[in-house]
Amino acid sequence: ACLGCHRPGEAGPFSLVGYANAKKRAPMIAKVATDGVMPPFLARHGYGEFADDPRLSPDEKAVLSRWAENGAPRGKGAEPKGRTFPPAGAWALGKPDLELVAPEYALAPEGDDVYRNFVFRNDSAETRWVTGVDVRPGNRAIVHHVIAFLDKGRNGRKLEAKAADGQPGYPSEGGGVGFMPSGSLGGWAPGTAPQRTAPGTGFRLRPGEDIVLQVHYSSSGKPERDRTRLALYFAPAPPEKTLDLLWQMDWVDIPAGEKNYRRRSEYRVPVDATIYATLPHMHLLGREMKAWILTPEKTEIPLIAVDDWDFGWQLNYRLAKPLRVKAGSKLVVEARYDNSADNPRNPNSPPQRVTLGERTKDEMFLLVTTYTRD
Repeated sequence: ACLGCHRPGEAGPFSLVGYANAKKRAPMIAKVATDGVMPPFLARHGYGEFADDPRLSPDEKAVLSRWAENGAPRGKGAEPKGRTFPPAGAWALGKPDLELVAPEYALAPEGDDVYRNFVFRNDSAETRWVTGVDVRPGNRAIVHHVIAFLDKGRNGRKLEAKAADGQPGYPSEGGGVGFMPSGSLGGWAPGTAPQRTAPGTGFRLRPGEDIVLQVHYSSSGKPERDRTRLALYFAPAPPEKTLDLLWQMDWVDIPAGEKNYRRRSEYRVPVDATIYATLPHMHLLGREMKAWILTPEKTEIPLIAVDDWDFGWQLNYRLAKPLRVKAGSKLVVEARYDNSADNPRNPNSPPQRVTLGERTKDEMFLLVTTYTRD
């Protein structure tokens, strides 16, 4: 659970490979594990079931606590090899069918977080079906997360042409790309592993549909450079079902000082469908988000609940089992925001009115759901 990030060349600020490295940080490891801070996974336990859930069990947390309290003793025998990982820079899913390399980007040593968008032009005349995606940040010390958006209208090309800062790509704020994407292929965040799509499914990459690769950078205190890569894997033939994304968004207008601002959205599912993953999205004032399916028979099926939202960990939660949804069901989303001075993440002091927008200091109410029509 820890070595996905905390090993040489990865996003973790220190390595936990080997007994000596783990012992040095035993009290901290026990505390963050017991408190549920690490491994990062915001979804409420027991409300929906998810694949690749990295959270530790109560017994595992207890073992770590006892180990730290007793001075982190070394076990007997040879040190176990533990998990194996691909060599640094290698593709975990094998040789890709298409590898896209972003231009080198230079990040200043200090300043606000940067959202940089790199446009890959797609001049292919044929439809391709994406069944696997992998992302390799070039500099994990500064790359916070990466998302690959689809751009049917080629809007990214226009925004890139308008950028006048001498850097490749174009800037945006708050996780938006400056236009409504026609889809997404997923992405990368610390601790996530590349995955194939469910059997018989794939994302459609239309002829001429560009890919806009958004990289979220955080300064390290010194000048840095990055060159992130994207690997795509294609199906040899059209799959049985086409994966698509539902962008369920609503307006927000949060008064200054409001500690308990709430929004609710309901989307009526028009056809039988299957849900494979869900991605909640808010900004710094967001505190909670919960989503569920309300069937025509008024039965509630849990989808996801985040009780302590953290803008720093925007994960796409894959369901442990695909969820069949009947036509006529409703996808219900509720969210709560805190725009008071008591919110330590509030970007404004004193608090100010905040409305919908793409800048980090704006707010969003968004749930992105990956699904197929049945």
